[in-house]
Amino acid sequence: MNPRINMTRRTFASVLSASALALVGCAAGSNGQSASAASASSSASAQDMPWWKKTIVYEAYPKSFQSTKGVETGDIAGVASRLDYLKELGVGAIWLTPVFVSPMADNGYDVADYYNIDPSFGTMEDMEELIAKAGEHGIKIVLDMVVNHTSNKNAWFVESSSSKNNSKADWYIWRDPAKDGGAPNNWRGIFGGSAWTYVEARGQYYLHTFLPEQPDLNWENAEVRKEVANVFNFWRNKGAGGFRIDAVTYIKKPAGLPDGTAESDGLAPIHDATANTEGILDFLHELRNNTVAGTDCFMVGEANGVQASELSDWVGENGVFDMVFEFSHMDLDGHDASWIDAHGWELSALKDALSATQANTASNGWCPTFFENHDQPRCVVNFFPEGSDTDLAAKCMATVQLGLRGTPFVYQGQELGFTNVAWPSIDYYNDPSSHNQYDQAIAKGHTPEEALAGVHRFSRDNARTPMQWDTSSNAGFTTAPTTWLPVHNDYETQNAAVESERDDSVLGYFRRMAELRERSDVLLAGNYEEVAHDHEQIYAFVRELNSKKMLVMANFSTEEASLGDLAGTMSDATKVLIDTYGSGPAPTSALRPLEARICEL
Repeated sequence: MNPRINMTRRTFASVLSASALALVGCAAGSNGQSASAASASSSASAQDMPWWKKTIVYEAYPKSFQSTKGVETGDIAGVASRLDYLKELGVGAIWLTPVFVSPMADNGYDVADYYNIDPSFGTMEDMEELIAKAGEHGIKIVLDMVVNHTSNKNAWFVESSSSKNNSKADWYIWRDPAKDGGAPNNWRGIFGGSAWTYVEARGQYYLHTFLPEQPDLNWENAEVRKEVANVFNFWRNKGAGGFRIDAVTYIKKPAGLPDGTAESDGLAPIHDATANTEGILDFLHELRNNTVAGTDCFMVGEANGVQASELSDWVGENGVFDMVFEFSHMDLDGHDASWIDAHGWELSALKDALSATQANTASNGWCPTFFENHDQPRCVVNFFPEGSDTDLAAKCMATVQLGLRGTPFVYQGQELGFTNVAWPSIDYYNDPSSHNQYDQAIAKGHTPEEALAGVHRFSRDNARTPMQWDTSSNAGFTTAPTTWLPVHNDYETQNAAVESERDDSVLGYFRRMAELRERSDVLLAGNYEEVAHDHEQIYAFVRELNSKKMLVMANFSTEEASLGDLAGTMSDATKVLIDTYGSGPAPTSALRPLEARICEL
């Protein structure tokens, strides 16, 4: 099984009327609110916007970014060594996935010591030097905070698990066994299996949303919340410019921890039981007030399960975050629940999701724009038909992402057009969720080949292969003979050195698109208005500021797409600001396969 985008190819029959093209008619978002609500907000210019609204945030996965030690993994000094490259991309902030002391059961998302750097990444001095050098480049460092849970090797948990009577006995979520001696309830962890693990010393079970090595903190305990705030303030005082909060929607648990609705394995998904429990925002308001409030340090939450219609509670005047990652556009095929059961989707679903987010942050709040991260497959596979030219697809997505209203969060390698890997065996994969999804597919009766196809499509390791810098051994990532994950086999053509020499490369295009956004108040601060919603191949929207308008159009199909009534916006005087094909005159009546274009109206 290899799920892919299921975009129909019917002739375009219903687009906006001439009056709608004058920006008075728009499609409804998936939450029922018209996308035209995005025009409710107005801004005179980008001059007074906070710095984090105007920049590009680049997510670096330090383990796979650059090694300076000649070992299999990357390090903090490796990030510092590539600051010039990142500055050329228009990057103003680097989000580092966790670099704190960790046993690495989940690649750093199991923190054993929040106040120190894991030796595999370097030293505290390396981090301080990175913050300082990045500052000299006009770049802030954003740290990934994992505070729903810790490592089971964290000193807090070691003490908590030692007995029922110690200073941290209530820092984690402990419960007595059920009457039959089993788990306290029927919750299934995100990575599979019971969400409970028994500890003999206490005679109790502890809760873990993710791996057994990742016990959940008890946020009901005021001492825990105070210590979490201390961690944030420690790093803010070190010079951190922002924080990304991991798995934040799980920190509040429902009273009594009741059983959920069991599925075929007798267990109930913990996400359904705990995500966004009432009262969570009280905890988060307290965290913000005790950490970043009143500073220019921004906070972005990973808000899995938050709907676009709920964004006003999370961002804006009454919100707790400056931005949140909500994932309605990332799971159109249902793969968040089961890779093997993923299904096709149509372009209208992507438009609905993106326009709903835009509408619900238009007059109150701000949003990140993203199509990749360390947990997702590569966007050239996830959003485009099978067999697409991945370079054209990458350019198309860059146009959409940097054309939307919001702060672009770009994942390492996205600017080079990286694509998924397809390793021959599950044994090549490091990601625990890949092994879990593979096993689940086999248990459902699928063949090993079908189960592996699902892993090829959705594994988190697709995003975690080493960065490809040049054509040398291991793509210039390390001088070691091996790497912690295999380097993608396309590294001789898809690398920073080769693409820097070619104006028509994905990297060359990304740099031009970033420059266009940086110098355009319309793209930085303008309103968003979706147009031609019913077009089955093209996603189009207008950005407008102080009567200046730009039309962004992207053909997500591998066939030519007639512009239909959209062509009425074009004239001999229309200025094409950027086009993914780059050479020759752009046709005024159609978009070529996977073509994206921004025009000044």
